[in-house]
Amino acid sequence: MPVKKVLVVQQDRQFSRIIAEMLTIEGFEVLQEFQTEHVKHQVRHYQPDLVILDVLLPDNCGLALCRELRRQYNGQLLFLSAKASDIDQVLGLEVGADAYVVKPVALRVLLAKIKAMFRWQYQQQTAMPAQQVSCGELTLCRLSRQVHLHSEPVELTGQEFDLLWLLASRAGEVQDRNVIYQLVAGREYDGLDRSIDVRVSRLRKKLHDDLKRPFRIKTVRGQGYLLVPDAWN
Repeated sequence: MPVKKVLVVQQDRQFSRIIAEMLTIEGFEVLQEFQTEHVKHQVRHYQPDLVILDVLLPDNCGLALCRELRRQYNGQLLFLSAKASDIDQVLGLEVGADAYVVKPVALRVLLAKIKAMFRWQYQQQTAMPAQQVSCGELTLCRLSRQVHLHSEPVELTGQEFDLLWLLASRAGEVQDRNVIYQLVAGREYDGLDRSIDVRVSRLRKKLHDDLKRPFRIKTVRGQGYLLVPDAWN
């Protein structure tokens, strides 16, 4: 397996170096960036497998930067931030992060989270043999990880794509919330985690669903979500 590349963008330089040293020891290739105006350039040219981003940055807002990165970057993105409220975490997921970890955090916990994210990504890439799924005018290609609706490209994050792939490949079937968390988030549903709900909401917006009365991706109360196969014409 090729060496995974990680771009660390943290306000605290000392903490950034500690993270970089830990990841290097664990076999990752690590690049640190302290000038946020250079982050987009680094993502484009370094092509990291994971970006570890702070919400509080000296000359930019991490949330806004994440939103900008998602226009060109489909890799894993982890917010590592001292902003710990539920609202902060939901906002982080809404703008495109795959995960949100609150500081302070034990280094071994952070490392376990990062490894779990890569393990989940590998499992998703190898789990399903089918390479293309279509529902009416909605088309997903697993190899290129591209989505088109009415022949127009739809920009999705990595976990948004995996969630949509799961729903579309099983269109017409209610997907249990616990199963979704296991297959897409790589963990058990604890009854409180809203990350999948946030991603479903983002998918509805990007796929032009009715946000008040969804007709393409429906919520099945007490069970999970259903992608309607004949709602994409």
